[in-house]
Amino acid sequence: MSNFDYSLPKLSWRFVPIWRRNFLVWRKLAIPSILGNLADPAFYMLGLGYGLGSLLPQVAGVPYMTFLAAGTLCYSTMNSATFESLYSAFSRMHVQKTWDAMLNAPLELDDVMLAELAWATSKSVLSGVAILVIILALGLSHSWLLLWTLPLLVLIGFCFTGMALVMNALSPNYDFFMYYFTLVITPMVLLCGVFYPVAQLPAFLQSAANWLPLTHAIELGRPLVQGEWPQRIGVHVTMLLAYGSVGFYLALVLVRRRLLK
Repeated sequence: MSNFDYSLPKLSWRFVPIWRRNFLVWRKLAIPSILGNLADPAFYMLGLGYGLGSLLPQVAGVPYMTFLAAGTLCYSTMNSATFESLYSAFSRMHVQKTWDAMLNAPLELDDVMLAELAWATSKSVLSGVAILVIILALGLSHSWLLLWTLPLLVLIGFCFTGMALVMNALSPNYDFFMYYFTLVITPMVLLCGVFYPVAQLPAFLQSAANWLPLTHAIELGRPLVQGEWPQRIGVHVTMLLAYGSVGFYLALVLVRRRLLK
């Protein structure tokens, strides 16, 4: 008999108390957490933007700092969702046994997984908002279209949280996550237009990049930062939703099997 339970997620509002529990724990370390979310991407953006940008003419019709800002916005949101869904969620599930304690309450595994999805998405939005503050402070964008990046941050967080939870479900230890960073996250950062236009790549790498979710996030975010409406919005939104939804469902199936062992 198969050990897999393929039933669809049973979604309920019972995830809210778990989300609140994670928030209360995070609040105790909020300052270093926010500093980490803000400082690393800000240093990358300022260093590369001013340093490398001073050597370059305009990139894709805008100053390099403005070009890089949109890529950093999406990249930082992706990173925050990924780290929370891997290291922090793995600690709660495997090391601290927090999930075991929760499952002794009137909660189901689906509630715990949905809470992890909602919490990591929330933290990633916070990271993206921190970059938005820097963009506004530096005067890189004054367009009202920047407001549309807020729902985009939620979508990016949802997408990459769903994907990372799959790795969390498969991982036997923390070291296993290096496969994900080396084989998935790093190639996406380098291929998907964070630092330079995808059009600069050879055709076969452009084709590969078009299937990666970070490309679709940047295709939505960059025009909004530059005060323009994105093109092919439906395609990009569908791709991000698909990666996040399929990832979450697959992660739930794998965790059900893991907890049965």
